[in-house]
Amino acid sequence: MKDRKTVWLPYRPGQVPGLPDGLSYAAWDGSGTLPGDPGDVDFLVAPPVPGAERLLAPVLPRMRGVEVVQILSSGYDHMLPLLDEMPAGIRLSTGRGVHREATAELAVALLLSLCRGLDRFAAQQAAGRWRPEFRGTLVGKRVLVIGYGAVGAAVAARLAAFRCETVLVARTARTTPAGRVHGTAELPALLPTADAVIVCAPLTEHTRGMFDAGALALLKDGAMLVNVARGELVDTRALVRRVRAGKLRVALDVTDPEPLPSGHPLWHLPGALVTPHVAAFTDAFGPASLDFVRRQLNRYHRGEELENVVLTTAQRSSGERAA
Repeated sequence: MKDRKTVWLPYRPGQVPGLPDGLSYAAWDGSGTLPGDPGDVDFLVAPPVPGAERLLAPVLPRMRGVEVVQILSSGYDHMLPLLDEMPAGIRLSTGRGVHREATAELAVALLLSLCRGLDRFAAQQAAGRWRPEFRGTLVGKRVLVIGYGAVGAAVAARLAAFRCETVLVARTARTTPAGRVHGTAELPALLPTADAVIVCAPLTEHTRGMFDAGALALLKDGAMLVNVARGELVDTRALVRRVRAGKLRVALDVTDPEPLPSGHPLWHLPGALVTPHVAAFTDAFGPASLDFVRRQLNRYHRGEELENVVLTTAQRSSGERAA
């Protein structure tokens, strides 16, 4: 039996102040030679890079003794195929909350850009044209925030500063200190009343395609939709049709497909603003992620409950699959 549990970090251990002394650490950021035998790893902090699942695909199956797989993204759908054949009992934990402030900031910035026409003015600047035009404001607008988790709550807090009428929506209706949270079953009644929608919900079997052609058609003409969640929550073809018809304006930090192909109509469609999945790519990520990893590993070392555990792999009759 090993004297110490082994942790692989995407950082040099010295970069993470306050790590518990009772664990053994190695650095692996997804590039270069593996720092040791994957079979010895007890706790893996996955590299926080786009496409990390491709880096982990040849390595994770060799970590037959791993107890915790810690990712630093909020979403975890990309990890499910990798965990499909892993032994029972492995805990998958997300970085929920690490990206909260930065993602909420971009969500509101995108909505404000649509509302004030900054995308149009940027195009006019590129063409050297001075064309003042009358625009709307966020003041008094009814904004649906879809997904009332860490990001959704941070978005709602920021919208308050713009004096919006914010309507919170989650999978299950409930009452919170922030007010009433509507269930997604109420969306058919809520969507026609919205001036804008900000999508912050996780990608699950319940949310995939939730904004299909029917849901988009319920939005009033001229409504705005911002997506900082996952592209698969929205039917892209239906979205393009609505934007092309002048019925909807959209700002997307995530798309389906992703990356968005160079010839895709969303790149050049008037009324569409696209950013390349950069909500979390800020200088706030480093300090926030290091602090989270430190807290999580101290909990692990003390045998305490970990934060943000979203699933534990479990044995099924047909084999070992993610539960």
